Amino acid sequence: MESYLLFLLIAIATVLSPGPGVILTLTNAIRYGMSGAIGGILGIAFGTFIVAGVSATSLGILLATSTVAFSIMKFIGAAYLIYLGIKLWKSPAAKIDPKGVAIKSRKRQFSEGLTLQLTNPKAVFFFMSIFPQFVDFSSNHVGQFVLLVVTYSSLVVLIHLFYAHLAKSARSWLSSDKGGRMVNRLGGGTFMCFGVGLASAGK
Repeated sequence: MESYLLFLLIAIATVLSPGPGVILTLTNAIRYGMSGAIGGILGIAFGTFIVAGVSATSLGILLATSTVAFSIMKFIGAAYLIYLGIKLWKSPAAKIDPKGVAIKSRKRQFSEGLTLQLTNPKAVFFFMSIFPQFVDFSSNHVGQFVLLVVTYSSLVVLIHLFYAHLAKSARSWLSSDKGGRMVNRLGGGTFMCFGVGLASAGK
C-alpha cells in the first residue's frame, strides 16, 4: 500500500503537469464548454489503456531499443501535434449557440484525444520506466498492472475534468471574434511548440 500511495503521488504530479493532453482539454473546454471537453478526455484516458498495453509487449521493447522505431513514432506524433496546432490556429472563432455552447462532435473529440495519446512515444516510455517499479512480479503482477493502469486513467479523467471546469470561466472571451481568435492562436501555437519539441527530443 505504501508503494501504491507513492505511485499515486507520482501519477497525480504527472497528469497535472502541462502537456498536449492538458492543452487539448483546456482548448475544448474554452471553445465548447465543459461538456464539450468530455469526448477528448475519454479519448486520452482510453489511449492510456492502449499505451500501457503496448508498453508491456514486444512493441514497447522495440520502441525502447530501436532508434529507428523510436524516431518514426516520434515524428508521427510531432507531425500530428503540429497539424492540430495549424488547424486550430486557422480556425475561426467558435460560434456559440443561444444556450452558450459551441457544437463539436464528441466522437471527433474522442478520436483527437485517442490519437494524441497513441502518437506520444514518451507515454510508452513512462509506462515502461515507472510501472515496473511498483509491480511485484513474484505475485499476481497482472492484477497489479491493471490496478495501476486503471488508477492512472481515472486520474486522467478526474484531473482533466478539473482543468475543464477551471477553463469554462474563460469562455466569456468567446463572446467576441477577437477573444476567439486569441484562444485559437494560443492553443494552436502551444500545440506547434509541443510538436517541434517532440521532434527534436531524444530518448
